[in-house]
Amino acid sequence: MGLHCPCQARTGVALLFWLLSLVDAIEVPLDLLQPPTITKQSVKDYIVDPRDNIFIECEAKGNPFPSFLWTRNSKFFNIAKDPRVTMQRRSGTLVIDFRSGGRPEEYEGEYQCSARNNLGTALSNKIRLQVSKSPLWPKESLDPVVVQEGNPLTLQCNPPPGLPSPVIFWMSSSMDPIVQDKRVSQGQNGDLYFSNVMLQDTQTDYSCNARFHFTHTIQQKNPFTLKVLTTRGVAERTPSFMHPQGTSSSQMVLRGTDLLLECIASGVPAPDIAWHKKGGDLPAGKVKFENFNKALRIINVSEEDSGEYFCLASNKMGSIRHTISVRVKAAPYWLDEPKNLILAPGEDGRVVCRANGNPKPTVQWLVNGEPLEAASPNPSREVAGDTVIFRDTQIGSSAVYQCNASNEHGYLLANAFVSVLDVPPRMLFPRNQLIKVIHLNRTRLDCPFFGSPIPTLRWFKNGQGSNLDGGNYRVFENGSLEITMTRKEDQGIYTCVATNILGKAENQVRLEVKDPTRIVQVPEDQMAKKGATVRLECHVKHDPSLKLSIKWLKDNEPLYIGNRLKKEDEALTILGVAERDEGLYACEASTELDRAVAKAYLTVLERPERPRDLELTDLAERSVRLTWIPGDDNNSPITDYIVQFEEDQFQPGRWHNLSKFSGSINSAVLKLSPYVNYQFRVIAINEVGSSLPSLPSERYRTSGAPPEANPSDVQGVGSRKNNMEISWTPMNATQAYGPNLRYIVKWRRRDTRESWSNATVKGNRYVVWQTPVYVPYDIRVQSENDFGKGPDPDTILGYSGEDYPKAPPTEVKVRVLNSTAVSLQWNRVYPDTVQGQLKEYRAYFWRESSLLKHLRVSPKKQWTSFPGDRLRGVVSGLYPYSNYQLEMVVVNGRGDGPRSEVREFTTPEGVPSAPRNFRVRQPNLQTINLEWDQPEHPNGILTGYHLKYLAFNGSKTGKPLVESFSPNQTKFSITRADPVSRYRFTLSAKTQVGLGEPVTEESPAPLNEATPTPAYTKNHVDIATQGWFIGLMCAIALLVLILLIVCFIKRSRGGKYPVREKKDVPLDPEDQKEEDGSFDYSDEDNKPLQGSQTSLDGTIKQQESDDSLVDYGEGGEGQFNEDGSFIGQYTVKKDKEETEGNESSEATSPVNAIYSLA
Repeated sequence: MGLHCPCQARTGVALLFWLLSLVDAIEVPLDLLQPPTITKQSVKDYIVDPRDNIFIECEAKGNPFPSFLWTRNSKFFNIAKDPRVTMQRRSGTLVIDFRSGGRPEEYEGEYQCSARNNLGTALSNKIRLQVSKSPLWPKESLDPVVVQEGNPLTLQCNPPPGLPSPVIFWMSSSMDPIVQDKRVSQGQNGDLYFSNVMLQDTQTDYSCNARFHFTHTIQQKNPFTLKVLTTRGVAERTPSFMHPQGTSSSQMVLRGTDLLLECIASGVPAPDIAWHKKGGDLPAGKVKFENFNKALRIINVSEEDSGEYFCLASNKMGSIRHTISVRVKAAPYWLDEPKNLILAPGEDGRVVCRANGNPKPTVQWLVNGEPLEAASPNPSREVAGDTVIFRDTQIGSSAVYQCNASNEHGYLLANAFVSVLDVPPRMLFPRNQLIKVIHLNRTRLDCPFFGSPIPTLRWFKNGQGSNLDGGNYRVFENGSLEITMTRKEDQGIYTCVATNILGKAENQVRLEVKDPTRIVQVPEDQMAKKGATVRLECHVKHDPSLKLSIKWLKDNEPLYIGNRLKKEDEALTILGVAERDEGLYACEASTELDRAVAKAYLTVLERPERPRDLELTDLAERSVRLTWIPGDDNNSPITDYIVQFEEDQFQPGRWHNLSKFSGSINSAVLKLSPYVNYQFRVIAINEVGSSLPSLPSERYRTSGAPPEANPSDVQGVGSRKNNMEISWTPMNATQAYGPNLRYIVKWRRRDTRESWSNATVKGNRYVVWQTPVYVPYDIRVQSENDFGKGPDPDTILGYSGEDYPKAPPTEVKVRVLNSTAVSLQWNRVYPDTVQGQLKEYRAYFWRESSLLKHLRVSPKKQWTSFPGDRLRGVVSGLYPYSNYQLEMVVVNGRGDGPRSEVREFTTPEGVPSAPRNFRVRQPNLQTINLEWDQPEHPNGILTGYHLKYLAFNGSKTGKPLVESFSPNQTKFSITRADPVSRYRFTLSAKTQVGLGEPVTEESPAPLNEATPTPAYTKNHVDIATQGWFIGLMCAIALLVLILLIVCFIKRSRGGKYPVREKKDVPLDPEDQKEEDGSFDYSDEDNKPLQGSQTSLDGTIKQQESDDSLVDYGEGGEGQFNEDGSFIGQYTVKKDKEETEGNESSEATSPVNAIYSLA
C-alpha cells in the first residue's frame, strides 16, 4: 500500500501518467498459475555497434516460468548449433559473442521471441537487427570553385550513407567552424549554401565533416577551394529559391514525428524568410524556427497539421514564395489496447483490440502465437472483428491472445492473456502502512488486491461510518482511494475491504497530513559589481516532524560550495563575485514529501569591453569623423566614451584626452589642430569603471598654419639682484600649428623711452642680465613657427631682482601690556631703502634673565612678523617676571635688512605654571600622603599653594575641603573618613597675581572597592564603632583561635617551633636551624623582603635604602607597590625593653604573632 502525492516538484507530464495509472488492469499474483507475459524486449529497429557483443532482449513472467524460443527471418533459430549464441539464464535474451571471431553483419535479420508455458504462448515484436555502418568518404579530386562576387553558390557535401545517418558540419582545416548567418548556412541535406558570395568568402579549406554515432568517428571530405572574382560593384538582385527549387513541392510526414520544412533563397542583399500556412495560423505551441528562419519545425505532428505551407523570401528588391503541400500519414496507433482478462468459471468477458492509422490498419488475431483461424475450435469463444468474446468460460480455457494491427507504415503487436481462476480475495500489500501527505495536496491510498471473481472493494475511515465514495473521495477500479484535497481532519486510519463469493479480505493504512514546505523569504534578483559580496536569502518554514534539506543550484545544476561560497542555514553568501558567478540561482527546500523552489538571477557588473574597429572618415583640415564598434557593456550600460589622441612629435607615446561623448553614440566629429600627426583610441566607461583602451586608429596628419595663441603664464622675476628671469608655460603639440615652434621675447624698462630689446628662444625661459635693482619692466612673449607669427602678445609687468634692505625701522617704542605681551610702534622706512617688495617688519626678541634669583633661562632668539607696510604690532607669548631685549628689521624678497637699536623691557609678575610631580600615596587604610615639586615656571614670587579635595564613592561625592600652604611646604597628609571612599585632589601654586594652572590627581582604589557602601558618611567617625570593623576583628580573633588549636595539635605530635634564647647577636636562619634544631613554619608571603636584614631588636631594615616598615600609629611612612597600593601589615608597637632579644626575625604580621605565642 503506498501514497502518490503530486507535490510542487512534479511536472504536468508526471501528473498525467499518475492519473493514467489509476485505471491500470489488476495484476495476477505470481504465486498463482498464469500464462506468460512479455516484460522486456528490444526495440523494433535495433541498430548495434559492430565492435560490441550483441544483446537481443526478451524477458517474460508466468507461472510456471516460461521457456523461450526464437525465430530469425520467420524461421526457427536453433541457438544450440551456433557456438557464438547463448541465452541468458531464466531469460530469453540472446547474447552473440564475437570475442572469438565472426562478423556481426552475418547476424542481421528479423528476430522474434516466444515465451511459453502450459497455459499459453506470448510473442515479442519482430526485432529488425542492423549493424551500424560508418563508411569512408569516396576519394575524389575537387577542382577549385570560381564564382563571381554576388552570385549564389552551393557546396555539395554528399556524405556516404551511414547507419544511422551521420551528423554533418562544415569546418576549416584548422578545425574552426564555418561562421553561418542568414547569408551563409547549411541545409538539412548537409550542403553549404551561399545566398550571395562575397570577397571575404575566399578560402582554400571548406571541408564537410560527417560524425558517426556508434563509432564516434569523424569522416572528412576533401576540402573545397573557393575563389571569388571581384567586380567594381555588386548588383542588387531579387530573391530566388536554391532549395527546394521551383514554386511548389510536397512532403509526407508520419503522425507523432517532427515535420521539418526548409526554404533557402539567394539574392543581394541576402533575403529574409517568413513562414505562413494557407487558411490559418501556424500550429500554436508546436512551432520552432531554425537555421536563421530558413527551417520550420513542427513537433509531434497530428492529422490537423496537414495543409499547404509557404515560405516568403524577400529583400528590398522584391519577394517570392514557395508552397509546400504537407500530407500526414500514420502508422498504427492504439485506440483500445488489449488487456489481460481474468475470469471465474462460468463468467463472460471480452478482449478488445482497436487501432487507427492512415491508411486504416488491418487487424489479425492470434492465439498462443498461431493464427486464430488455425486454432482448435472453442465453442465459448467468438471473434467479432476487433473483439474476441468469451462466454461461460471454464478452468482450462486459459491462453494468450495476440492482436496485430498493421499498415504500410508499420505495425502494432499486443499480448493479452485470458486466465480462468477461482480465488478468494487477498491483499497484495503489507498491513498498517504509514502514508504521509502534504496539506491540501491530492493523494492516493492504494489497496492492491486480487480475487476471482473480481472482488468488490469498499473503504472506511477509523473503522466506522459508511463506505467512502463521492465528494472529496473517489474509488477507482483497481481499489485505489483518491482524496482530492487532503485536509488536517482527513488524518486517521483507513480500512479497505475486498469481497467476492468466496470470502473477503481487508487492509489498513494510517494517513498523516503534514504542513507544506514554504519559502517565506525568497532570494531576490541582484546586480553586483565584480569583487563585491552577495547574500541570497532563503528563509524556510516546514513541518517540524519532517527532515528539511536545503540545497542551492545554479543554472539548474548543483552548486559547489567552496571557499568563496558560504552556505548558511538561511542564506548563500558569495564572496568576491566573479563573471562566472552570473546566472540563475535556485534555493530548493525539500522534505521526503514535497519541495519548494525560489529563484533569483545574479547579474555581475563589470567594466565594459574595449571598443574595436576604429575608422576615420570625412577627413578635413581641422576635423575628422571617428567611428567605432562598442564592446560588450558587461551588464552595466556604457555611459560615456573618452576619445584620446597621441602625436609623435612633441610627446610621442603619451596619450591625451581629446573629447568626451555620450555612451549612446559610436561616431563623432573630432575638432583637430593644424600640423599634428594624430592617432586616436577610445575608452568606454560604465558604472563599474573604464574599459581597456581600444587599439589605436590609423594616423592622420593635419596641414600647418601660423600659431593662433601665445604662451600663457608669462612673468618676469629676478633671481639675483642684477637680473630678471622671464618665464612662461610652453605651448603643446596641438597649439604649435607648424614645425620649428619658437618664442620671440621682448623687454624694456617701464616709463622710459628705451627701445625694445628682444631674443628668440625655443625653451620656456630667458634671463636678462645687468639690470638695476628692482625696477619695473614691460615684457612680451610671442609664438612663431615656420608658417608665421602668432597674434600680438599682451604686455606683462615684471621686476628685476631685489637686494637686501638698506635701513632698519627707527623710533622703535615698547609698551608692556601684561605679563606675557608688549606692544611695538616704529617709523616707516623710506621706499628706496627697501630695494625690493616690502614683505614685512620683523621683531627679534630674547629672554635675557629672570627676576627670580638662581632661575636659569634660555637666551634663544624668537621672532614675530608684521606683514605689509605696518607701523605697530603686538609681541605675545612672553614669560612673566623676566628681562627681555628686542630689535627690529625690514624684510623683502631677498631677506632681512640691518637691525635697529636694541630695546630692553621687563615683564611683570604672572601666575605660575602647575606644580610638578604631584604624587598621591596611601601607606595604609587610614592615611593618604601628598607630595609635589615647585612649578617649572614660577612666573613670579610664590606666595603659597592652594589645595582643594573631596571624597567620592561612585557617583556620590562629599563636601569639598580647602587647604592653603606656605611656598616652602611640599607635603601634606590627610586621614581617611572610611576605608572605601576615594579622594580627588586639585593643587595650584599662587603668586601675588593669583592662582596658577591646577593639577588634579586621585587616590588609589582601595582593595575592597568592589563592595559598595550603603551610604557615604560625610562627617569623620570613630572607626572602632563601625560594624564592619567589629566584624573584621571578630573574624581575625576566630582565625587566631583556630591556628592556636592547630599549633597545640602539631606540638603534641612532635612538631618543632622556634624557641630562641636571648642572644646578643641574632642568628642567621641557617644557624638557627642548626643550633636549636627547630624549623620555622611560615608562608612565602611572610618571609622578610629580599635584601633586608634583622636588627638586634627584631625589626627589619632594608639594605641600602631609606624605606622601612614603621610602627603603627607613629606617623611614619609605609611601603607601597608600584601602583601605590599599601603592602605593609599591622605592626606591633615595640618597646625596646620588652622586645630586646626576643623578637623573631620575620615580618611582624598576625600570623607570625601566633607562631611567637606558640
